Amino acid sequence: MKKQQISRILDLLEQEYPQAECALDYENNFQLLIAVTLSAQTTDKSVNKVSGELFAKYPDPSALSMADTGEMETLLRPVGMYRTKSRNIIALATQLVQRFDGKVPTSYDELVSLPGVGRKTANVVLSVGMGEQRIAVDTHVFRLANRIGLVQEPDVLKTELALMKVIPEPKWTKTHHCLIFHGRNCCTARRPACERCVIEELCQKNGLKVNENSDRSQK
Repeated sequence: MKKQQISRILDLLEQEYPQAECALDYENNFQLLIAVTLSAQTTDKSVNKVSGELFAKYPDPSALSMADTGEMETLLRPVGMYRTKSRNIIALATQLVQRFDGKVPTSYDELVSLPGVGRKTANVVLSVGMGEQRIAVDTHVFRLANRIGLVQEPDVLKTELALMKVIPEPKWTKTHHCLIFHGRNCCTARRPACERCVIEELCQKNGLKVNENSDRSQK
């Protein structure tokens, strides 16, 4: 796809979704980190349904590090993979206390060293919480980037690296959010609403066979 086409697609998506931003509920970077970690393989809405009670009961890393695993599993049951996620966020909080004085680290390498934190989660925290330009590739971003024709890559990591080459860095974060909003509201996995898509005439709908289940976080 030519640069002019990509630029036009990005402009149209920004016009269509001026409100596109992180849909998770959080008040600080600690809460953001936990919420994004919980959002793996589930929806932001599902996470938001439990995060209010979670953060009220465990407002900081110290409190969360001392949480009972059984109680945490009961609280997190609605988000799926609740046993693994319960263990991960308690271990994550413990490491924040022991290694980082209870603060969320500001480097990618330190973030992905935490339990349950992969590439996507680290990129979201650095982007949304710390203002860095990042492209976090989740299910929507992976599917749309390849379906539209922005890139043609078979997995999450290659898609992220390819997008960083074809999208201007000042637009990385906004593009990430716009693609997510477009994936939720129009270009759904099974029945994309092409008839009302703002970029339909530019979309290549390429035939590249990609594994849309390969969006698991990668370190």
